Amino acid sequence: MQKHIHMIKPVLLFIAILFGFTFQAGHAEARQKQTAILAGGCFWCVESDFESVPGVIEVISGFTGGTVKNPTYRQVSRGKTGHYESVKVIFDADKISYDKLLYLFFRSIDPTDAGGQFCDRGQTYRTAIFYANPAQKAAAITAKAEARKALGQRIATKILPAQAFYAAGRAHQNYYRGRNRVITRFGIKRQAAAYLAYRKACGRDARVHELWGSAAPFIH
Repeated sequence: MQKHIHMIKPVLLFIAILFGFTFQAGHAEARQKQTAILAGGCFWCVESDFESVPGVIEVISGFTGGTVKNPTYRQVSRGKTGHYESVKVIFDADKISYDKLLYLFFRSIDPTDAGGQFCDRGQTYRTAIFYANPAQKAAAITAKAEARKALGQRIATKILPAQAFYAAGRAHQNYYRGRNRVITRFGIKRQAAAYLAYRKACGRDARVHELWGSAAPFIH
């Protein structure tokens, strides 16, 4: 019996150590992986921009800020749900900070426009930062003040508490690199080509460059 007890102790010690390592690893992962919710007009464009940023793990196009649960794209585009087209940016906080994401965000939009973004008009396309906690709210206020100072203009981008985020349908995810053929005003094109044609025609990059010049990080 005594022999069995001596054998059990090392096993229990090993299990405790293993559990400790697993807990620490899980805690570290939770600390590193964070989320930012941003509305910058067309979510295809914002998704495309931020998926190119080192440290960003994933970007999901969707809707937030409205009153309708699980809205469809058609419902939101009609402008009666209160939702913004937005993205959920999942990022590794050890590789890129929330502050840096907000810096890039402001320089990828026209934050002076209160009525939409570029050729896309209406509430659905207004800009906003949806904060999840007091630290994100403070960072958003600072980033907005910096943008106002840099441009010397009033900033229309709202800073709002996070609400439920609803992912858009599969057809809207990674649209900018899709291979399906679609009918557009530019003719029949693959999604990736249609996206580039839309982005250029909408004047997004031209206006961002006009505002931010060489500080604009995503000019195509």
